[in-house]
Amino acid sequence: MTNRDYAKRSPARKGKAKPKTTRRKSQAPAPRRFPLVLLLVTLALLAGFGYFLWSINNSAEDLDEKEGPVVEQADVKPTKKKDPKALPPKPKEKWTYQQELENKEVEVDVPEVTAPTHNYQMQCGSFRTQSQADQMKAVIAFQGLESDISKVRGTTGDWYKVSLGPYERKRQAEKHRHILQKAGIDGCFLMYVKK
Repeated sequence: MTNRDYAKRSPARKGKAKPKTTRRKSQAPAPRRFPLVLLLVTLALLAGFGYFLWSINNSAEDLDEKEGPVVEQADVKPTKKKDPKALPPKPKEKWTYQQELENKEVEVDVPEVTAPTHNYQMQCGSFRTQSQADQMKAVIAFQGLESDISKVRGTTGDWYKVSLGPYERKRQAEKHRHILQKAGIDGCFLMYVKK
């Protein structure tokens, strides 16, 4: 099978082939005509712009005549020359809120502070042996927090739970939990403990 290049192949012509015209070097191209239409459009635009400028030439003087008579300099009384560095007079205050706020008393209704009904406790681990619980307590102590170990008897035996708290506010418990998370202790969770 032979390879054919279909991209460079010229299309087949139907009918008679057109003769190729060759231009001789001695023949010069036809000279271009002068763009008469472009010249006429340009002249019309320039004339229109000139008329526009001529029509607005005296419009400022016409406005002054319509507003009223022009006062000549001879009729104006001479005034004192003002110092350019002088400050303008102090403006008159039209607001009175400053005086009102100085003498105003505001009554605020402050609700009574109620003690929280729940305490929060955070448990950080539950271990089978006392030594593992002591190790966790030591890691927590290195973070500057105090924890307790409680022994709980379960169905599968004794468990040693490491917990922090009790906390009156959840915010404080969350703050300590974030401190422990930064230290790599991620197993802590909050519990509600009724008073």
